[in-house]
Amino acid sequence: MEDRILFFVESEWPLLLVAGVLMVMIFKGPLTRRAVGVQEVDPVAAVQLINHEDAVIIDVREQNEWSQGHLPGARHIPLGDLSKSMQSLEKHRGHHVICQCASGMRSMRAAASLKKAGFDRIYSLKGGISAWRSAGLPVEK
Repeated sequence: MEDRILFFVESEWPLLLVAGVLMVMIFKGPLTRRAVGVQEVDPVAAVQLINHEDAVIIDVREQNEWSQGHLPGARHIPLGDLSKSMQSLEKHRGHHVICQCASGMRSMRAAASLKKAGFDRIYSLKGGISAWRSAGLPVEK
């Protein structure tokens, strides 16, 4: 039995490697989110935070994306400029902060950076502005 398993592993190592890489790619996002302690919120929950908790929205998309429309009242800080803008964000340290991008990937990285910098109430908009628009919520230009 062990000989057959060893033979399989030796002969099918490329397939096993691809399977391993796919598993890492599938589970990396949820494990990373849990490890850094950032919550994802859907558009409905984000509206609740904005309306009832006076949440601050940080849009981390690039300028050309921002120009096509953004969440009402959002601050534009591209992900690449976030570390340079930390001092200006200090006044929001005690507030709920929702990071937002096109699909939720960059905003999770931004939220993790803010969490690492000591911000406690950090969220990432699940699905980004795409989910926001799909929910029929307003955008401004």
